Amino acid sequence: MTKYRTHTCNELNIKNEGEKVLLSGWINKKRDHGNLLFIDLRDNYGITQCVIDKKNDLFIKIEKIPLESVTQFEGQVVKRVEDTINKELNTGEIELKITNFKILGTTKELPLPVFSDQEYSEEIRLKYRFLDLRRSKIHNNINLRSKVISFIRKEMEKFGFLEYQTPILTSSSPEGARDFLVPSRLNPGKFYALPQAPQQFKQLIMVSGFDKYFQIAPCFRDEDARADRSPGEFYQLDIEMSFIDQNDIFDIVEKLMNNLFKKFSNKKILNEKFPKISFSDSMLKYGTDKPDLRNPLEICDLTKIFERDDVKFEIFKKLVKEGSIVRSIVTKKTNSKPRSFFDNIDKWAKSEGSSGLAYFTFEKDVNKIFGKGPIGKFFSSEACEEIMKISKAEVGDSIFFACAKKKDVEKLLSVARDKIAKDLEIIDQNLFAFCWIIDYPMYENDEKTGMIKFSHNPFSMPQGDLDNLNLDQPLNIKAYQYDIVCNGIELSSGAIRNHIPELMYKLFSVAGYDKKSVDQKFSGMINALSYGAPPHGGIAPGIDRIVMLLANEKNIREVTMFPMNQNAQDLLMNAPSNVDDSQLKELNINLIKKK
Repeated sequence: MTKYRTHTCNELNIKNEGEKVLLSGWINKKRDHGNLLFIDLRDNYGITQCVIDKKNDLFIKIEKIPLESVTQFEGQVVKRVEDTINKELNTGEIELKITNFKILGTTKELPLPVFSDQEYSEEIRLKYRFLDLRRSKIHNNINLRSKVISFIRKEMEKFGFLEYQTPILTSSSPEGARDFLVPSRLNPGKFYALPQAPQQFKQLIMVSGFDKYFQIAPCFRDEDARADRSPGEFYQLDIEMSFIDQNDIFDIVEKLMNNLFKKFSNKKILNEKFPKISFSDSMLKYGTDKPDLRNPLEICDLTKIFERDDVKFEIFKKLVKEGSIVRSIVTKKTNSKPRSFFDNIDKWAKSEGSSGLAYFTFEKDVNKIFGKGPIGKFFSSEACEEIMKISKAEVGDSIFFACAKKKDVEKLLSVARDKIAKDLEIIDQNLFAFCWIIDYPMYENDEKTGMIKFSHNPFSMPQGDLDNLNLDQPLNIKAYQYDIVCNGIELSSGAIRNHIPELMYKLFSVAGYDKKSVDQKFSGMINALSYGAPPHGGIAPGIDRIVMLLANEKNIREVTMFPMNQNAQDLLMNAPSNVDDSQLKELNINLIKKK
């Protein structure tokens, strides 16, 4: 109880009938029923319906109060008439009969209505974010975010982890995304960098003898916005552990995610023990290392089929001879679908920049299997049977084919798989489907230069006999690197770290780094690892993406309190902004004006 309220707007119920109370909040809605004026008063916790009779001297004054004015109502709790009870509200059995009021905060004309879920432009929403945040859906999302973070902290403590804070002002990283730089006043001409992640610091914490670290860590990256990525800054659950292998990481994260998603969602978790899928299998079956396992469709390689003499589809056969591959997607029991279903998917594929998706349906005439559709005639009965065997197709199923270079096929079929599944409505929206993607290659070829480069994290531990790694065949080396994925969204990458300096030098040499350049770029880490470093590893799931999934939102902006726009601008606070010449002078900075 304060001088402004005896209860919140979500607190009163039938047990409070007859009580005199004070409520304070924002006027959410008003409904004039002639003799009665109904007002929905809203605060952080909920809504209480307030009512005043036209005979009351205060009626006209209250009627004129604009929506979103901060108002205090004094009155008596009364029971609602039976047919007016609102079961969707905790306060739905009662209402407040107003006896007095006070305006605590006035409002100007609203640029967007708070009570409406109507969509508005990003510019309006972000410029008036304080109003946007009052809207029930996004308000609830932000409260959910707070509860999720609190729950995570408690769970991590239960698992034996302690939270440690790492520096915000640090050195610029030579790898990864672009840094945000901060000029140093006391060290003219030099710059700090905001951390892209606490990666090196959390490893140093392990070298320092601490065992289980976590942090709800702010991260800063100067990169472009996406639906699942905010420009500028984001938060992650940073985790690092000593004396473990990757299965120990998996065990902790699986327990946390199961507990977390059961706590804050009614959706079912498809597999509480998350499937482990190798990177190569994921790229083959799903065309991506971020598969949505709610989608039952899988991709199959059929390149060898087009080397058969009884397959006469010459366009594909020629491309295969030139080095292209053929992969396919089978759709179950789609022989009854109209021609337009298949043609629309082919048309969509062409709109994605490909040559389209060829297709036919498996049919049976007496004892003979044949393909019905535009390209079915090019396949013998025996070839159709072999395709069915490889792809696990049955009579009545349909098959789509794509032929191109490996990366182009993977890119097309990864999105085609989702497109087809959505058109068929076979994705269960009430599921969370987690998985681990493991066994990432340590190296890959740079498409532009043809040189060997690290494919993922250069500080990861390679798999196999560490004393006898075949560095002459670097593309065959796999790393203890892993991603956790849910519903096609990557929540985090992680790895078991390379804690052996001598091995690190060898691995960097394969990618063209000599010892001197490694020492220059990673001096702090290499030096620390030289003084007795334990085996260690970690992961860092994105808080924003977790909350986005739990809130059933498609854009990370909807779960972030004060996000930037697509151009990394804060429209509310007008950042980035110009600064005074005197500030620049203190920092020894001169701006060069564009001509």
